[in-house]
Parts: sequence; structure tokens; C-alpha cells
Amino acid sequence: MTTFDCVIVGTGPAGLGAAFHLTDQNPDINILMIDKAKVSTGGLRNDCKMNFTYPVGFPADTWNRQQAERFLPTVESYLSPDIMERHKLKVYKRRAERLNVKLLDIRQAHLGTDGGAKLIRKLTAEMKSRGVTFALEENVLNIDAEKRIMKTNIRELEYKNAIVAPGRSGFRFLQHIMASNNIEFLDNMVDIGIRVETRIEHYSIVKDYYDPKFYFPGGVRTFCTNSGAAFVVREKYNGLHNEPYYSVNGHAFSTAHESNGLVNFALLKTVTLTKPLASGQEYAEMLGKQAMLMGGGRPLMQRVGDFRLGKRSKAESFNDDLFDFEPTLKQCTPGDISLSMPARILRAIWKSMKFLDTIVPGVLHPGTIMYYPEIKLYANRPKFMDEHFQAKQHLYLIGDGAGTSRGITAAWASGMRAVEGILTGE
Repeated sequence: MTTFDCVIVGTGPAGLGAAFHLTDQNPDINILMIDKAKVSTGGLRNDCKMNFTYPVGFPADTWNRQQAERFLPTVESYLSPDIMERHKLKVYKRRAERLNVKLLDIRQAHLGTDGGAKLIRKLTAEMKSRGVTFALEENVLNIDAEKRIMKTNIRELEYKNAIVAPGRSGFRFLQHIMASNNIEFLDNMVDIGIRVETRIEHYSIVKDYYDPKFYFPGGVRTFCTNSGAAFVVREKYNGLHNEPYYSVNGHAFSTAHESNGLVNFALLKTVTLTKPLASGQEYAEMLGKQAMLMGGGRPLMQRVGDFRLGKRSKAESFNDDLFDFEPTLKQCTPGDISLSMPARILRAIWKSMKFLDTIVPGVLHPGTIMYYPEIKLYANRPKFMDEHFQAKQHLYLIGDGAGTSRGITAAWASGMRAVEGILTGE
């Protein structure tokens, strides 16, 4: 059985953050990074949008300002971002404040999906030059925290410390690891919403602020804005019984690509299930499958003009003749999202869209498209032993899937924070 000083499960920003910090502190350390994918994955690969201002990405139950701002400069030094300029924020903030809406001023960088792939190649090459071993297309099946043994589909490994950073897509895998090691956790939160797609001139703020962070009354916020060469995509999820359903998402390429003149962003409402305490993931799965039922196995899309008239969208609503752009995600079914989305969530999101149209006039153009569902699993909430995200002796759970981050920069910082725990323990 091969023994490693540290085995890191997941090669996204959380895992890379841990590996870089470990090798900085101990160049001779023996590290193995495992990922089930063919290539390094995680948030760096899809759109690669990075925020370098607290509190964006830092969950309040695991981070405070002092902790986050201690790590952010080091994270920035690793990722070397080209911070984007922001203009006319006072104008937008003044409009927002009149409506009791908050607009955060965030230092941002955007590489695009193609730029993210280049950054990943650079980071993994640096890791390999430091002696870190990568095991791609290898699945971790289980971890025995008592014996410090990890079983994969290929072999068994012994470790001195293990860092598990599977990201949001590893939500259920992480639950399996926690259950098999008697680690207590909560899974009672989820984000449910829509993705809005329109022409850039109808959401002109993106010319001044690439990914504006609006927080509306009622627990609704904007999320993951993409413009320029921007596209809506769908993501496949497997439910509790391995039954698939789809969520929509958005991404954009770098400025090296020709613009298609469109912008897309999510409007999400956070739902917290308390009494009775229930699984946020199972609730999201139920809503996702309901949308698939209404869409014949596909997500739903509806023009704002049809929604305001109280009628469903039809195929003829999505052509250049009636409206001024075609949807970038054509694998959707024209329909009526109000038949699928819970009324309380829909009311909150529609009210937020009206607020947004007052702040940035044009969003509610009749041609604007609403895609449903956009689901963001709010991650597991493990019960940690200490502030370094140690869940069992020598077993650390980090990243978006473990609820210690919500984005690239915070995930990287959570990897560094776990390493501090490893170094302190040693």
C-alpha cells in the first residue's frame, strides 16, 4: 500500500489552494491529487469569474472579515488576476438604495471559459514541477478516517492527512464520506431561481460593472453575470436514485472571442428548510424533476412579454421575426414557468426583476428570456472539530461542496486554511 503525506481529493481551486500552500511550506512533502475527471476541474474551468472582496464567496457561518482578508492577498498572488474597472457605481447605488436594494462593489476578474482552461494548465504544470502527483480518472470510493486508508476504483492508499474538496458536483459523494465516518452535517439550504438572457443594451450596467452583485429584499440576489460572448447552458444532475434532471447555468468566453451582443445572469432565492428539518438537495431534485415533467425532459424557457400577459411561450415566440434575438440554449421547451416554480419563490423573483428594471431600465423588455430552473445546491454543512475544517482527526473537508466557500477565491482560501491546521497539528 502506497503512503502519502497528504492526499487531496479534487483538483479544483480548493484542492489547488491546499497543494500550493503545502508545497510552499514544505517543498519535500509527498502529495497525491485525485480527480474522477479526465482533466483538472472545478470553478476555474467554467467561465472562471473571480471575486476578491469579502463577503462574496465567504459563507458567514465559517468566515468573518478578518479571516477572509488575511488570506485574500495570498490568493490573489497565486491567481494573478487582471482586475476589471468599474464605472458609474454611485449612480447605480443611488438608484438601488431608493428601493432598499444593495449593490456591492467587488474587485473582479474574468478569464472566460477558454481563459480558465489556460490558467488550469499553468497551475497544474507548476504543481507537477513541485513534485505533486496527479491521478486523473480515478474515483475515490471510500475513506476510513480511523485507519487513514482511502479506497479508489484502482487501489488502496494510506495517508497521513487527507483533504476532501469535491466541489458542488461532489455533493452526494461528500455525504457518503461523512455518513461512513459518522460526521454530523446539515443539508437544509438551496438556491432556486431563473437565468435571465437579454441583449446587452437592455442590461447596460455590464459595460460599467461586469458582474454586478445586487441583493434584493426577500432573499433574492443576482449571481454569475456573463456578457460579450455569453451563452446559457444546461447542467445534468443525478438525483437520489440516480435519476437525471437538468439545471441551467451561464458562461462566457474571453474578450478574444467575438461578442454575440447578449448577457445572461441568474436571479436566485435562498430557501432554508427548518421545521421540519429537510434535505435541501432532495427539495431541489423534486423541483428539477417537476420542471423536466413540464418541459418533456428539458428545462423551460419563457419570454418576459408572454409572462406579463399571463400566457405560455410557444415555439413561434423564439424567432428573429417576433423578438430581436434567439435563445442561446435551444435545448429548452417553450412554456409557462409559473406552472412549475413555487409561487412564493416566483413572486419574490418577479418583484426583484421589477426593482432591477428600475435601476437598469430595459431588463423587462418583452424579448428577455427567463430560463427555469437554475438550482445551486447550498452545500453540506459538516460539524467541524476546529476552525481549520477538520471533521475527523487528519481528515479535512473544504470547498463549495463542504460549505466552506462559494466561489473560486474563497475555495482557494479554504484550502490554505486547512493546511494551516495540518501544519499546526504536525
